Amino acid sequence: MPGEPAEQGRQGRTAGRTDDGAAAFLTVMTTTDSADKAEALARGAVEARVAACAQISAPVTSVYRWEQAIETAQEWQVLFKTTAVRYEALEAYLLGAHDYDTPEIIATPVTRGGAGYIAWVAEETS
Repeated sequence: MPGEPAEQGRQGRTAGRTDDGAAAFLTVMTTTDSADKAEALARGAVEARVAACAQISAPVTSVYRWEQAIETAQEWQVLFKTTAVRYEALEAYLLGAHDYDTPEIIATPVTRGGAGYIAWVAEETS
């Protein structure tokens, strides 16, 4: 940014904390068994403003134990960008919209991020 020391610009910005010290911004991941379902989950979350955006990754191979058997399946990962304040609503949306009995829903704190991007996530989820 103009007038800003180059080193500070390269380091990025802290993403902020909530009043209880938790990260204010999160990435939340889930998986599903088709590209169409992944897109529907992504679009629905963005439309509901519980996520600013969602990225769908190419198929991955998942190996897991389910009902006492080892399973292998092709899945699509969906990574949502959201705020900690909107996490509960995003989780509720995913639990209601997902067709898995027990969908993977994993939140990871964002500790640093570009100031403009972080501001955009906050705006899009409010």
